[in-house]
Order: sequence, then C-alpha cells, then structure tokens
Amino acid sequence: MTAPVSQTKFGKNEPFELQVARGHIPNHKSVVVFGYNPDVDTSEVTVWPLPSVIAHPATALQMKVSSTSANDTLAGTGARTIVVQGLDKNFNEISETISLSGLTAVLTTNEFLRVNYAYVNTAGSGNSAAGDIYIGTGTVTSGVPATVYDVIKFDFNSTVTGHYTVPCGYTAYLSQGLFSAGQATGSTQVRGRLLTTGTNNIRNTAAITTVNNGVADYVFEYPLPIPEKTDLEATGVGSAANNSVSCMFILVLVKNTTD
Repeated sequence: MTAPVSQTKFGKNEPFELQVARGHIPNHKSVVVFGYNPDVDTSEVTVWPLPSVIAHPATALQMKVSSTSANDTLAGTGARTIVVQGLDKNFNEISETISLSGLTAVLTTNEFLRVNYAYVNTAGSGNSAAGDIYIGTGTVTSGVPATVYDVIKFDFNSTVTGHYTVPCGYTAYLSQGLFSAGQATGSTQVRGRLLTTGTNNIRNTAAITTVNNGVADYVFEYPLPIPEKTDLEATGVGSAANNSVSCMFILVLVKNTTD
C-alpha cells in the first residue's frame, strides 16, 4: 500500500494547516487545547474541572495515578489503562502508559515536570472511565491525591485542562483562541484571560476578554510566538458565582533551528 502524499506534489492546492496535521511539514506539529470548568465563581481559577488554579511541581516528580472508582482497574468494567503525556525535568516530551488499580495509587516510572495531556487508552465493557482519574502527589484519599496536577473527569475520558507547556526546542505559535461562558440567569459578567508564564515566573496576559452568556473567538492574523518552556493557561473569574466556562486554543509547534 502506497503511503499518502501531499496533493501539492501533483500540482494541486492543499492547505498548509492540513499538511501540518498530516505530518507532511518537517519540524511542525499542531496542538489543540480544550478546557472546561463547570463552576467558576468570583475567584480567578484555571479553566479545568477543579475550583482552583492549576499547580506546577517545583521539580520533576513521579506522579501517583488513581481513580475514585474501584472499576477503573485492569480487570474492571471502567478504564484499564491511561496515557500521560508531559515534560521531563529538561522540558523534553515524555509519555507513559499507566495500568490502573482503582482507588489505589499507581506510581509513574517517569518523573514529570509538567502534565500536558492524559487520556483513557483502554477500557472494559463500560467503554469509559467509571470514576474521576487523578494525576498528582501526596496522600491519596478515596482516589484523590493531596496535590492534583491534572484530572480525567468521569465520562470525558481525556483531560479538559486549559493549560499547556511548550516543550524544549520548540516555539509555539498561537493562531486562535476561544473563550465562552454561560449561566442560568444570563446576568453574570465573566472575564477570561490567557496567561503566559516563562522561566522567570512572571505571569503575562496574552489575551483578555469579557463575556456574558456568550463566546469570544480570537483569530491571530499574525500568530503570537510563545517561547520554549513557557506555560500557557486559560483562567476565568465571574462577577457572581456559578458560571460554566470553556476555552480552546490552537498552537503550531515549530522546531527551533540552531542557525
């Protein structure tokens, strides 16, 4: 079977974005980040499923992976294995497959400085995680670690965390961002921010918007460059409580040259 090739080889037009997604452009790859927080109140929090700002370990650590359901285990009806993707102590990309053991924590072999994404890889007859699957450190109580670095919420089967750290050796170019918020009354103003934090630990605002039961969609005609080892984080804060908030941002990673 012949491997697929770019249509440009035949004199036809094929969008650059599609060629990147297909892996036809060397040293380029696309990243799409989604975040969701079902309950944003009057304190600024990360757009992820927890009512807090996401934590970062000071040094790379082995992570504990555990579930709030005993059915998320190798012989169970729920999630059996998950894949954790992140960065090591040098901000290089790493990935590990974890066999779950229900509420009992399983320690990763790799040490993670950042968790960028995680998803259910295999599952039993339920075809889904049966509980919330946590990635963190410290004492684990009923499947929840003392410090949470990411979470796969029940039935989402992947992380929905509005956060990403640019790997070493790459520059990320932000081409589009989206922020939306809704509430039952429709009367709450919600402010969203996209923050960038470099190795100097200064949090800079890359974009900011305010919505009221609506959506803000930003397309950067000239993509915003984000240096290697930089954290991107979407946050939200409401003028009143009980807001449902989501975000999305699209990045193109371009490998840095040494010229």
